[in-house]
Amino acid sequence: MNNFTGEFNVDRIAVNKVKMRLCSGLAILLVGLVSIAYPISKTVKKEMVMTTRATGTFDVKMTPVEDKFLGEGTGRMTGDKQIHGDLEGIGKGEMIFAKSSVEGSGAYVAIEKITGTLHGRKGSFIFQHSGWMAHGEQHMTITVVPDSGTDELVGLAGKFNIIIDKDRKHSYEFDYTLPNK
Repeated sequence: MNNFTGEFNVDRIAVNKVKMRLCSGLAILLVGLVSIAYPISKTVKKEMVMTTRATGTFDVKMTPVEDKFLGEGTGRMTGDKQIHGDLEGIGKGEMIFAKSSVEGSGAYVAIEKITGTLHGRKGSFIFQHSGWMAHGEQHMTITVVPDSGTDELVGLAGKFNIIIDKDRKHSYEFDYTLPNK
């Protein structure tokens, strides 16, 4: 109602109703977004963990396994590994390999179960190996199989890098993540 004439201003009322509906809609949208974003941000923060590096050395003994199904230039081996350093334990694995007709070229795949202690946390987990060589140059990818960690190593993820020096001594760098205790 207009104070001076006693008449209603219909246009002004309609505009105010539109503004109120718009503001109400935005408020509901914001409340909805906040209620969705809060649990997501809480989950993301909870799952964010630092990558840790474990280093050390290892000794490995590879034993050929007779396999009548694999042809010439291919083979199978078992591996026994003694691991020392930030990761202390043993590794037991099986490898299948193929040699090329070119010296120093070939490929392998392997599965290896590691049992031991990683920076004070006990348990076991599985590595998946995939590697190839071209004219003596090695390329390897060794990763933790998802959800393979047990005991205090549940949730372990990471990548294992093997370093072989000129004297054929083996060392490692293991970059991993692990949920907080």
